Amino acid sequence: MKLDILAFGAHPDDVELGCSATIAKEISLGKKVGIVDLTRGELGTRGSAELRDEEAAKAAEILGVSVRENLGFADGFFKNDTVHQIEIIKMIRKYQPEIVLCNAIDDRHIDHPKGSQLVSDACFLSGLLKIETNLDGEKQEKWRPKLVYHYIQWKNIEPDFVVDVSGFMDKKIDSVMAYSSQFFDPKSDEPETPITSKNFTESVEYRAKDLGRLIGVDYAEGFTVERFVAVESLSKLK
Repeated sequence: MKLDILAFGAHPDDVELGCSATIAKEISLGKKVGIVDLTRGELGTRGSAELRDEEAAKAAEILGVSVRENLGFADGFFKNDTVHQIEIIKMIRKYQPEIVLCNAIDDRHIDHPKGSQLVSDACFLSGLLKIETNLDGEKQEKWRPKLVYHYIQWKNIEPDFVVDVSGFMDKKIDSVMAYSSQFFDPKSDEPETPITSKNFTESVEYRAKDLGRLIGVDYAEGFTVERFVAVESLSKLK
């Protein structure tokens, strides 16, 4: 299955928090989108790997993505090395996305920038002919995405561009809250974490509102880029 966009997240819920409104919008425009989670989030204070598997499947259904896979890397301990790069390359060559979305370039959780660089490096390496990979017994062809964008997570990184996601915030919020074990729940008796506060849950919306304010729309999501983005003409810029 060839995808238009493949979004990677170090943990289940990273993609939902970072760029799910953009994904929902692209799907509404007829694009095929997939999600690949690097880990099962097994080190999370709340919930369990099995529960987060269920929550990830529910979120994927809400968003309407074409596929979701989990690579089962070790939460907190995966590395940006040959072994892990090869597994990412296999996913890139399997789905041949034009665009890859991945974790924030800098963030509070160590897995986020680590996952960001891992995926970015793999996107480049995936285009090298002499790196051979096999999937399900078949040799894969080289493939390099045209564009790699990094969504924004905990830290308020200044975006290089923003996407108008007005009309898709409800779907984003629903997909985020599919991870009911992870976020604000006044009835929960599990330990508190930085993302279980009401303030954090509300920040998902107020960040999007603030980015939207900057471009004169209701809501927006921001991204950083690795290289200049080309446009056909000045008139294409809003």
